[in-house]
Amino acid sequence: MPRTRKPAGPTHPARSGHDSARGSARGSARGSTRDFARETVRTVAVLADRASFALMHRYAAFRHESHAGYLRRLERHLRRLSRDGGYTQVALFDPEEYAEFCALRELNPDRAASRARYTGEIATAGPAVRYRGQPLSVLLPELLAVRDRQQLWSQCRELLLGAGSCPGCGTPHAECGVRRAAAGLAAVLEGTGPGVHHLVCTVIGDAGPVSAALHAERDAAGGTALPEPDTMLLSMVLAVALATGRPGGLVLRQAGPGETVLGWATEDGWLRPLAEAEIFAAYCTDPHTGEPLPPESGVAYRTAPSLPPPPPCPGP
Repeated sequence: MPRTRKPAGPTHPARSGHDSARGSARGSARGSTRDFARETVRTVAVLADRASFALMHRYAAFRHESHAGYLRRLERHLRRLSRDGGYTQVALFDPEEYAEFCALRELNPDRAASRARYTGEIATAGPAVRYRGQPLSVLLPELLAVRDRQQLWSQCRELLLGAGSCPGCGTPHAECGVRRAAAGLAAVLEGTGPGVHHLVCTVIGDAGPVSAALHAERDAAGGTALPEPDTMLLSMVLAVALATGRPGGLVLRQAGPGETVLGWATEDGWLRPLAEAEIFAAYCTDPHTGEPLPPESGVAYRTAPSLPPPPPCPGP
């Protein structure tokens, strides 16, 4: 009897189907892994300056030879994380805080696992900036600025909490200070013309002057563009001066063909306009020695306008 030839195709259809399913599962697993990567938040802590970098050289396992080389390798690592997808942020690594962290938890600070734990538990609670592919030369100044804002905000908050309450109505002085600061800033900006204007508010804190700056841009129709973080911080510093009675002031530099400088001192819970001689003296006197300084070229010092009365106390 002649033999019948088997049809062409896989010898073991069942096994072939199993292999196909297994390959499909592997592809699905890879897809799931990529999805997890895109949904993962990664934090990388950086030694932002040479002083912090030098402190880490007390540990033998920290093998980076130079700060510049360390930053180059870190930047390559950030680019790899960016290619994987997900959310990557850069936080500050504080060597002194790290040493305290390890001592409290009885960790060996000369281990990479300890550094990773510090980053996960402590550094993520501090200032951080999202990594979007920007070079570290751009990211690090932004990160340090975020740190400075957070520190200044905390300092102002502590000063406001110690301001007590209004003897007349019992309202916290901090609440009144915040309300008056918003009204005062709005009144100052209302008197400016179109252009970019620079404001600086300073108050004398426990450890010395505390300052915040703000760029405000007004259009011809009277609209004002204000960066929210800087506006909130300057208002907070002004609130401290108005609520606590500490010496302070607000200075406005108005742009134009020539710059004009105006100023207000904080007195009795409000802003008193400075006369031309007062603002000139403030700008043209060395704050450390009291010696006179030459005036800036192209800058005019003018008497500031009076502001409307402050918002009244809310009462009992």
